[in-house]
Amino acid sequence: MANPIVHCNKECPGSPERSAWPWHEARLERFRMKQSPASTALLDRINADAMLRQVQDWSAINTGTANLVGLAVQARALADAFAMLPGEVELVDPAPVTAIDAAGNEFARPHGQHLVLRVRPQAGRRVLLTGHMDTVFPEDHPFQRTRWLEEGVLNGPGVADMKGGIAVILHALMVFEANADAGALGYDVLINSDEETGSLASAGLIAELARGKLAALTFEPSALPDGTLAHARGGSGNYSVTLRGRSAHAGRNPQDGRNAVVAAADLVLRLKRYQNDNISVNPARIDGGSGNNVVPDLAIVRLNVRPRTIAAGQAFDAALAEMTAAIACEHEVAAHVNGGVTRPPKPVDAAAQRLFDLVRQCGEELGQIIRWQSSGGVCDGNNIAACGVPVVDTMGVRGGAIHSADEYLITASLAERAALSALVLGRIAAGDFT
Repeated sequence: MANPIVHCNKECPGSPERSAWPWHEARLERFRMKQSPASTALLDRINADAMLRQVQDWSAINTGTANLVGLAVQARALADAFAMLPGEVELVDPAPVTAIDAAGNEFARPHGQHLVLRVRPQAGRRVLLTGHMDTVFPEDHPFQRTRWLEEGVLNGPGVADMKGGIAVILHALMVFEANADAGALGYDVLINSDEETGSLASAGLIAELARGKLAALTFEPSALPDGTLAHARGGSGNYSVTLRGRSAHAGRNPQDGRNAVVAAADLVLRLKRYQNDNISVNPARIDGGSGNNVVPDLAIVRLNVRPRTIAAGQAFDAALAEMTAAIACEHEVAAHVNGGVTRPPKPVDAAAQRLFDLVRQCGEELGQIIRWQSSGGVCDGNNIAACGVPVVDTMGVRGGAIHSADEYLITASLAERAALSALVLGRIAAGDFT
């Protein structure tokens, strides 16, 4: 059953003070765009009320990446919504993905299906639009409902990241399809189910759909609530290092044991010492250990790295191999590495900059000020850029506090971003981007 929409009066007892809200220092009035005649005409073609209803309905469906039932419900709802566009909608099975459990064993990690829409696959110019249906909020998370924080500001799971962005994709394409030039441009739409955990079950599909595309737009929320886009991005990789020693009695014969936890601690210190200006290293968790009277024979170090260049990621892989070999030798343990850099860094080359410039020009026509800045975050735009396709990956809604129970959507941005995307697509169809 869908969760009800809760409207919250900001003056009601128990509601947070305005100063505690995450957007307080950048008041909503600052985000209102100055509408041009072109903007007014385009916005008149967008059903903003329908967009908002869809976001509210979709937000009421829990789609934590591991909630396969919720993801299936969401996928069917999206398939119905995108069926109003030309082309064929398909639900694609996820690629197999494995992970390491707390006992150091590899296991299959299931994922939901991905939605793909293909329109005019034989067109000479084709683009890719991507979004994701999963959120970071699992089925048992207390954050399950939407509520109004003030007029025009909706709080709820995934409203910005990125069910609002999916609504932008749908309605931008509906407006674009009414253009006289629409037939000149083909496109694929991908809404995957595992972006929040690295798109491991959809990376191959992303690469397949990116192949041969002129450009791509990804609908992550804007980098800042004022609509600023993410420009260049670093990369990201996740690793699990399993260390297996030998158990022994901690009092009678500790010398016969090989302490995997000590080996793990040594590895963590080496990892942090390796960190440099080109890569950050975050040892995040150590699993394993045993009772206090047992020399532990198992430890698993889980870590994330953020390389700023492709070379930095490659150098880290080599360094990690050297570190684990040294740990294995010095502590007499077995070491196994699982994982790697799955989101390559995303530099902005000349072609990508031309796409950013086109987005800015379209924004100017609509009275929207488009800026950008580099970001340490990652998304499917990293994967697309690695395929050699120019991409702008924050074409989604304005909002903030994503990945928290304070996540919010500035609802006026639904229509604004749909208008912006429709105009960009129209310019590409007319040959204004090569």
